Amino acid sequence: MSKAPHLVVFSGSGISVESGIKTFRASDGLWEEHNVQDVATPEGFERDPALVLEFYNRRREQVRKAKPNAAHRALAELEAAGFRVSVITQNIDDLHERAGSQQVMHLHGEILNARSSVDERMRYPLAKGGIALGDLCDKGSQLRPDVVWFGEAVPLFDEACALVEEADFLLVVGTSLAVMPAAMLLHYLGPDVPCALVDPSADALSPPGVTPVSAAAGEGVPALVEQWQREGNLAMPRAAARPGPGA
Repeated sequence: MSKAPHLVVFSGSGISVESGIKTFRASDGLWEEHNVQDVATPEGFERDPALVLEFYNRRREQVRKAKPNAAHRALAELEAAGFRVSVITQNIDDLHERAGSQQVMHLHGEILNARSSVDERMRYPLAKGGIALGDLCDKGSQLRPDVVWFGEAVPLFDEACALVEEADFLLVVGTSLAVMPAAMLLHYLGPDVPCALVDPSADALSPPGVTPVSAAAGEGVPALVEQWQREGNLAMPRAAARPGPGA
């Protein structure tokens, strides 16, 4: 193909839950039986850093044991087939990378990194183990998880918006489109650029102009990828194509 179609993927927890990674449930304010204000805010870390560090150490081991699922693998296969695929993810796991995707932007950070609590540019890969009280950065400050907590800025948001502006097709997978500011990414999509949402509740979640694909990520994404590889372009989903005039 002379010009590789550019698929931008915006993924959320619904793609990772099929790999066994538990998701935060906003409805009750709890995450793995902990109040999110205690384990996912700067204030919680200031109050009880040991609790927060242990919480993320357990999440980190959960991520290491998980494996990429059919949705992750399908996106990597599409890239290997010659399509340009850029992934913007709300997820802090590395499943997209382990499946083979080369261009992955983590809006909310990466759990397999530690970073300085005084200088967010100072990051340290965690090949194994976790973070303990007393583990310090090179400036002598306590290390913390390299994740964006509630109440913190999303440093890569502007870059993500610029990437969406370049898309030939935006594929949203496994997110309710309710977490801000990430949900605003759709506002940066070109007026004639198609967008589809793959989610079991897609019919209820899809805003106007977004085509719902009501399926789990591991079913809906591979089906789309198979269609695109077969046709050599980023066409709308055949089973959920928008009706034409007079339909």
